Formats: sequence, structure tokens, C-alpha cells
Amino acid sequence: MSVAELAREVDAIEGVKAPEEHTALVGHAEVFSRLTNQADRGRLPGGILLHGPRGVGKATLGFALVRYILEKTSDEEAHRIAEQVGGGVHPNIFVLRKKPKDSKAFFTSIRVEDVRDLVHKLQQTRGRAGSRICIVDAIDDCNASSANALLKMLEEPPADTHFILISHRAGRLLPTIRSRCQAHALRPLAETEIAQILNKTDATVEQVQQALALAAGRPRRAFEALLMVDNEVLQRLANWLQSPADSSVFETMKIAETLSTQKNAMQAGFAREMLLDWIATENREALMPGEGRSQGEQLRLASANLLWEKANSLFDDADTFNLDARQTLLSLLDAIKSHAQKTQASAMPANLE
Repeated sequence: MSVAELAREVDAIEGVKAPEEHTALVGHAEVFSRLTNQADRGRLPGGILLHGPRGVGKATLGFALVRYILEKTSDEEAHRIAEQVGGGVHPNIFVLRKKPKDSKAFFTSIRVEDVRDLVHKLQQTRGRAGSRICIVDAIDDCNASSANALLKMLEEPPADTHFILISHRAGRLLPTIRSRCQAHALRPLAETEIAQILNKTDATVEQVQQALALAAGRPRRAFEALLMVDNEVLQRLANWLQSPADSSVFETMKIAETLSTQKNAMQAGFAREMLLDWIATENREALMPGEGRSQGEQLRLASANLLWEKANSLFDDADTFNLDARQTLLSLLDAIKSHAQKTQASAMPANLE
């Protein structure tokens, strides 16, 4: 594979269009309407932060907004704009992503030299009539130096230039970056909307239904699930998460062992999302309003919060220090099982032995 073929996205899914190639937006109608109304009034801010779960369609919405802005401000027809944006050749559009290191791999972050190159391009005379837009996909990939360099541009943006920042974890961004952007939260799509996207593929009805069960409202996860239909280890993990308190040591070790092998890299990434989703759901359910919290409910909420922190810490350390994937998964699965057992025990009536 050549560097040119790698140049779109570090996490591209084979056979699935890049966000800039989509010409129709499914879902997120409220946020898109809000932004286009601002564009119609000439009130679109210089910095826009689109944040939400990974794979929910933030970049796709960002490029839909790009096309809308160019249709309003340039002198070209809509179909011509879409062709150039989709091909990555429109002179007024700048996309900041991790760049290819060579023909086999990408750099691990958006580097400060990448931002400096963007600054240089923005200082040049614009290539065409209309606004200029820079999409950073994703701002989470910036290291400390590149984030600070980008912040300087957000503080003093070039004339008639908009920055659209994509973030999967907005809470970890520099507060100064967040404060200089108008933030819009994107939520998971409805199952009917995900089905609308998947029905455009060659998948069978049964495959679509299986993918919907694993998608959790995220188009990207739906496409990933289609590639892993009938995947045994993911089904075993899904079954394990149905009742972690009662899981066997053997089954737990088997799941961790299978997911940690190199050939199951895609499945391991998908499993990570499944685990984080389970913990997030546990936190939401523990926060459900009531007439007053029992001691057991308070214990469940505290334990769920600690579990969320532990999961993110384990994954961050594993990524940063290249730690053993099997041990990382075992530690998290054991923590989930312990949480489930404590929650189960605290929910029992006090007089029940």
C-alpha cells in the first residue's frame, strides 16, 4: 500500500467511505440545523467543537457543514464542491489528521510541524472565493506542542476562516481550547437511523440485525460489526457482560487470551468499546433519580465511578507504555466482575443470608 493510499485516515475501514466522501447526512438534524441557521445569519463562530462518542458521525457532520458553508460563500455549484471536498482537493479546505509515517504506519499524534504547515498555508492567498475551513480530526490526537500551536490560531483566527474540531473525549482537551469554541454534543443515533445507513450496504437482513445489536447508536461500530458478523469471541464477551457476577474464571481468561492475540486487533478494539459502554451504562443506571438513595444504591454509584476511572486508566497505560494486552483485559474483567458481585450483594435484603 502506498503512502498516498494511506493518507485519508489512520483508522479507515476498508470498503467504507471517508467522512468527506459522504454526500448525505443521517441523523444529528438538530445540531446541523443549529449550525446552518448560524451560517445563514452570518453568525457562525470561528471555532466549532463537535464532541461525542467515537464513531457517532461527528466528522461526517463536520464535512456536511463544510459543503453547506462553501455553497453559500463560493461561486461554484454544489455538485462541484462535493466532488472536490470528497476528493480532498478543494483549495479552501484543510484537514488536519495524523499523517502517514511511511507506507505501513502513521505517526502516533498530530505533530507541531503539521500545525505549522497549516499556519503557513493559511497565511497564503486563498485559492478560491469563499470561506476557508479547517477540520481537525481529531483534536484528541494533538500532542501538547501541537495543541498549543493550534490554540494560538484559535485565539487569532485568519479572516473568514472557521475551525471545526472533532473530539471523542472533550473533557480532556485544554480548557483554553474548549473556551474558544462553540461546543455541540452529538449523541448516538437511533436504531432506525443506523439501519438506514446499513441498508445501503450489501449486508443481509440478518447481518444488519446482528450489527445493530452491537452498534450502540454509532455508525462506525455498525460497519465494524458487519466485518465481524458471527465473531465468536465478541459474542462470548456479550454473553459474559450479561451476568459478569456469575462468570467463571476459565471463561474470563479465555476471552482475555483470545482478544489479546495480534490477529484479533480489530476485535480487541471493538471489545474495548463494548466494555466502556457497559461501564457507562452502569454509571447512568446508578444515577437514575429516586426518592432517596439506599446504602446499596450509593455503593453501586461509587463503585461504578471507580470502575470507569480504572478502565480508562488501564487502557491509557496500555496504549502509552505498550503493556500486555491480556493482563490489561484480565484486570478490567476482574474489576467488572467484582463490581457486579458487590452490587448484587448490596441489593439483597438485610435479613437474607
